Amino acid sequence: MNGMNLANRITIARIILTPFFIAAVIYDRFNIALVLFMLAVISDGIDGFIARTRNEKTQLGTIIDPMADKLLLVSAFIVLAIGQNIPSNLRLPAYVPIIVISRDVLIVLGSVVIYLMKGDLKIEPTVSGKLTTFFQMMTIVSVLVHFKYSYLVWNTAVVFTVISGISYLIKGSKMTNGLSRGAKME
Repeated sequence: MNGMNLANRITIARIILTPFFIAAVIYDRFNIALVLFMLAVISDGIDGFIARTRNEKTQLGTIIDPMADKLLLVSAFIVLAIGQNIPSNLRLPAYVPIIVISRDVLIVLGSVVIYLMKGDLKIEPTVSGKLTTFFQMMTIVSVLVHFKYSYLVWNTAVVFTVISGISYLIKGSKMTNGLSRGAKME
């Protein structure tokens, strides 16, 4: 099937939104940043729905969809931690983007190792991974809307980020241990 279907075009549009989101935050246009972020979040749901319901899942989509998500979230965490126009009580402390980025790097490195060992990689999101993404997105929204208790949201995101990171590490470790012993992974 052609890699450039509607779902993949929507994903690419989400990637294109990311620098505009960053610029909106840098230039203190939090209302515009919020709209762009929400458009990206909604488009993530739409492209997945389209790919599933129209049976348009592609290899390209399995690569660029999570990349688009990570690009947006990592960029948002960085800019909301270092942005000069963000009120100090809402600016993300350094540990938040460090934990978020570290987890993502570990997952990518682990995926590469598994792919190199197995020659194939099938990533299935876990419940803790989905909750992590939800709370990471809520963190961005809470800061953009200047929610007084944003620190509660971002600390919840950090907890889920750590839990899901450990979960993926355990899952990846079991896969690599099984592969190194010659066992077939399902």
